[in-house]
Amino acid sequence: MGKSDTTLIAIGGGEIADAPQILDEFYAILKKHSDPRVVVMTVATNEPEAAADKYRSLFKGEVKHVDVVDVSSRDDGFNEKSLEKVRDADALFFTGGDQLNVTSLMGGSPLDILIDERMGDGLMIAGTSAGAAMMSTTMITSGGSGNPPMVGGVDFAPGMNLIDGTVVDTHFSQRARHGRLLTAMAHYPEAIGLGIDERTAMVVRRGQFKVIGEGVVTVVDGSQMRHCDLPYREKGQAIGMFNANIHVLPAGYHYDLRKRQPIAPSTKKFAGAANEA
Repeated sequence: MGKSDTTLIAIGGGEIADAPQILDEFYAILKKHSDPRVVVMTVATNEPEAAADKYRSLFKGEVKHVDVVDVSSRDDGFNEKSLEKVRDADALFFTGGDQLNVTSLMGGSPLDILIDERMGDGLMIAGTSAGAAMMSTTMITSGGSGNPPMVGGVDFAPGMNLIDGTVVDTHFSQRARHGRLLTAMAHYPEAIGLGIDERTAMVVRRGQFKVIGEGVVTVVDGSQMRHCDLPYREKGQAIGMFNANIHVLPAGYHYDLRKRQPIAPSTKKFAGAANEA
């Protein structure tokens, strides 16, 4: 489930400037380094300069060293200056855009190989929207919102496999993407489906994640599914499924990716919140 010494922060999109819990977590992990360096990865976006300016401005109050690596062509993944920036980084932040840009432009390049190596020595990787979706093993590249699970409703490609055995979807509740994640589970029932709301994040480390932010992470586990009629349906038809396990995890909840088990916080926290209300 990712390299054991790496922390991954997968953010479901939205303006993270309006999500202080996520920024606080990001900065708290960074401050374990005496003089942290962040590299903003703009590979997913078609507007890299605007994205670079946005995240430089966002991080500059807390982080002294913020650099940018753009990958707009396959050749950029071989650039020695970019490789040097990643070698020196304590954290990478992948912007939103199109997750297929990440895999097609970076996959298998020296930059990709270096990032994989750096994950072994504790490099933190955060990403929002496309920058979170690319962390999947199997990546959703397109698919309609607000539809039931249906044949042909979703297109897939291999992801960067930062969170092993998963399909990650973003903007989840806001764009009503439940049907497309269920479609993904019909195709890949062995995977764990993870739908992340906007201004919400999964913080993944050592085979578990915790939820932070204002929304929820919806987990779909198809491993115990006893019926799925996908092979017998035609394109455009709805898919029937039995016994897909669905968990809805707000902030404070955890999930064990190895055991496929949700973990609730202490009920004392709920009692305290009720008393405050």
